[in-house]
Amino acid sequence: MSENREYVSRSDELGNIHISGEVLASIAAAAALEVEGVSGLSANLGSDIAMAFDECVENPARYEYAKASVERTLRWLQRCKVEHDRLNSLPDTVNPHQMLFGINQGATFADLRAWHMQEIAKIDCDGYAIGGLAVGEPAEIMYEMIDVVEPFAPKEKPRYLMGVGTPSNIIEAVARGVDFFDCVMPSRNGRHGKLFTWEGTVNIMNEKYITDDRPISESCNCPVCRSHSRAYLRTRCWPCVWRCCITSGSTTN
Repeated sequence: MSENREYVSRSDELGNIHISGEVLASIAAAAALEVEGVSGLSANLGSDIAMAFDECVENPARYEYAKASVERTLRWLQRCKVEHDRLNSLPDTVNPHQMLFGINQGATFADLRAWHMQEIAKIDCDGYAIGGLAVGEPAEIMYEMIDVVEPFAPKEKPRYLMGVGTPSNIIEAVARGVDFFDCVMPSRNGRHGKLFTWEGTVNIMNEKYITDDRPISESCNCPVCRSHSRAYLRTRCWPCVWRCCITSGSTTN
C-alpha cells in the first residue's frame, strides 16, 4: 500500500475510502453496513472486547487530514457506544457483558492526541486503546505519543497499546502506564524459531543447536531455561518458546 499512498485522499463518515476520485468501500460499507452494523457484527461474535470503529491514518499524515479524522473517529465512537449499549441490553445478545474500548488516534501530532484522548475519556467506555502507532515511525516518537496521551486516560480503566510489540517496546510502554498489548510478533517469531534473550536473539532452528545441551540463556532462571536444552526446544517445541519465555518471565535473571 505504501507505493499507493498518494492516491488515498480521504475517508468519509461511513468509512468509505476515496481513491483517485472513486469510492472503494471498506469492509463495513461493502457489507452495506455503517458504524451500527459493525457494532452488530462485534456483538454477534460474542467477543469479550469490541473495539470502536476508527480510522488509522498513515504516518506521516497531513495535519488537516489527521484533525478531521480524529473528529470523525470521535463521532463514530459516540455512535458505537449508543449501539453497543442497546445490543448488550437485548435478551438474545450473544455476550451481554461484552466490553467496548474507544481508540485514541491523532497520528504523531501531540495536540491532536491529547485532545482526542480527553474527548473519548468523556465517553464511558470499558477501556481505552492507543492506535495508529508502531506503523513505521521511530520508537521514540511512539513513546512520546504515549507520554502525551497517558495523563488524560482514565486511571481506573485499562489502557491498551495496539499492535505492539518487541520486548523492549512492551517494557517501555508499561513504564508509561500501558496495561496490555496485541501483536503478530510472538506467533510470527515463534513459527520461525526466533527467541529473545538478554544476550540477543537466538534462531533456534539453526543446525548448530541440534546437539546443544545448554539452555536458551545461561543467565536466565525461568522454567523453560531451567528445564530444557536448546536441542530439545529445537526439535520438540520451538514454536511455543517465545510465548513460554515471555509468560514465565525469562527476561529476568
